[in-house]
Amino acid sequence: MVVGSTDRPVIEAEVHQRLRAFLREQGVPTWPHHLTMARLVARAFRLGRNALMQVGGNERYRLSYLVPALMWPGPVLIVAPEAIQQRLLQVEIPRLRQLISLDKPIRTGTAWPTGFGGLMFTTPQAWLRARLHHPCDFPPGVPVLVDNADELEDQAREALTCVIQPGQWDALLLACPSQAESIRSLRVQLTQVVFQHPDNPYRCYLLDQPEREILDHLFNLLRDCPGAASLAALPEPWQAFWQRWQSSDTLAWVQMFRPQGQFSVHCGPVAVGPALQARVWSEQPLVLVGTALDPEAKAQAYRARLGLGEMTCLQFAPDRATELIQLYVPDGLPMPNTPQFQAALLQELRYLISESSGGQGLVVVIVGDVPLKAQVGSVLASEFGSRVQVERTCLDDNGILVTGWKFWREHQRVLPAPQLLAVATLPIPSLEDPLVAGRVAHYKQQKQDWFRLYLLPEALSTLQRAVVPVRERQGVVALLDNRVLHRSYGTQVINALSPAARVSYLEPGLFKGESCPILD
Repeated sequence: MVVGSTDRPVIEAEVHQRLRAFLREQGVPTWPHHLTMARLVARAFRLGRNALMQVGGNERYRLSYLVPALMWPGPVLIVAPEAIQQRLLQVEIPRLRQLISLDKPIRTGTAWPTGFGGLMFTTPQAWLRARLHHPCDFPPGVPVLVDNADELEDQAREALTCVIQPGQWDALLLACPSQAESIRSLRVQLTQVVFQHPDNPYRCYLLDQPEREILDHLFNLLRDCPGAASLAALPEPWQAFWQRWQSSDTLAWVQMFRPQGQFSVHCGPVAVGPALQARVWSEQPLVLVGTALDPEAKAQAYRARLGLGEMTCLQFAPDRATELIQLYVPDGLPMPNTPQFQAALLQELRYLISESSGGQGLVVVIVGDVPLKAQVGSVLASEFGSRVQVERTCLDDNGILVTGWKFWREHQRVLPAPQLLAVATLPIPSLEDPLVAGRVAHYKQQKQDWFRLYLLPEALSTLQRAVVPVRERQGVVALLDNRVLHRSYGTQVINALSPAARVSYLEPGLFKGESCPILD
C-alpha cells in the first residue's frame, strides 16, 4: 500500500467542508480548533508525514480526527484506550453519521482482519505488543492515529518490560527437572536477600549486587544445561526475561507482596526511544494526539524520550472564553520538605473547604506523598465527616475526595468536574521512588540535565492533565506548593496552567461562578 497516493488530493478541503457543516448544524458551543486540527490530520494522511498535536485542556477534540479518519479512502487505525473507544463508537460516530453520509466499515480488535479496508480501533497495549513483538498483527503502511499519547511512554515501557511472577518459578522447575534442586536453592537465596530490604511506599526497589549475582548464577546454570533445559526451551516468560537481562541500559527491580511473602522480578529498558524508533515509527504514517505531551510546542523533550524524529508539531492553547480557571497561589506557606508543612497544609485546606461550601460541587485534594495522603484524609474526615473519601468514586454531590495523582488520572473522566482542585505539592517524580531514581541515574550517566529533561516535563504534563475537568466548569485550582513562587521553574508551572485568572487570596464570589480578571 502506498500512502499519500489518492484520487482525492483535496481531502483537506472536503474534510473542512463536511466538519464545518456538521458543527453549524449542531449549534452548540464547541472546541474552536476543530477545523484546523481536522485539516492537519487529513494532510498527514495524504502526505504520509508524521504529526504531533497537543490539544490542551479539552476533551471535545475528537471530532477533529474522526471526520478525516472516516473520509480517508483507505484503511486507518485509531489507537485509544477502551473507554475512549466506547465513547467514539457509541456517541460520536452515530452522531456524525446522522448528518454526514459516511459508510466506511468499522471494526475493533487486537489484530488486523485480512483484507480489511476500513477504520479499526485497538488499544495501545495491543498495538504496541504487536509492533514490538508480533509485527504481522498490523500491516505496515496504514495510517495510525494514537489518542491519549500522554500515556504512550509508560505503555511502551510496560510492553518492553519482562516480568517473572511468583508462580512462574514452578513452570521453570517443571521445564528443568535435572536442575530443580539448584533452582530451588537459588530461589531461596533470592527470597532471603529480597526480604532483607525495608518496606517503602512504592513496594519495590532496584536490584542490588547480591540479587544480580544470584540471577546471573541462575542464568549461567540454565544456559549451560544441555537438552530440554537450554534457554530456547524454557517457558516463554523466562526466555523473554533472559533476553532482556542481557541487554544494555536495562532497569531491573523487585515488586514486593509482603503479606503473601512473595515478589515479582522485573527487567525493562531505561529508555524506550531506541526500541520504538527501530520497530514502530518507521512502519506507518503516524499522528500523535495528547493533552499535554511537552511544555514546548515542538515537543523536543517528548520526541527525544520516545525516539521520534522530525514531525509536524502543533500546540493548541485552551480557549480563554470557555476554559479559564481561577488559580489561587497563596504565599507564605512552608516549603514541602519542612516539618511545618503538614500543619500549614491542613490549615489551608480547612480554609479552602470552608470557603467553597457556598458553592455546589466536588472538592478534590491531591496529595502525592502516600503517608501524608492518609494523614490528610484522616484529619479532614474527623472534621468534615462522611463527605471526605480517600480514593473512592462513590461520592456525595458536595463530596471531598482526597487522592493521589495516579488515582485522579485514572478516574477524573468519570467523576464530576470539581469546583475546587487543591494541589498539596507539585507532581515532581520523587527520587525516593526506586524506578525514578534509576531513570535519573541514567540521565546522569549520559551527562544530561535530568531535572529539565525528565522530572520537570513529567510534573508539568501531569499537572496540565489534572486540571482538565476544572476547566469544564471554570473552577478553582489551588497550588499550595510554595516552590511555585520561590523556585526558578515556578514561572513555567504558572505558564503551563494558562489561561488562568491568578489570585493570591480568595474573593467572596470565587466559588459562585463570578470570574476574576485575567492577570497572567
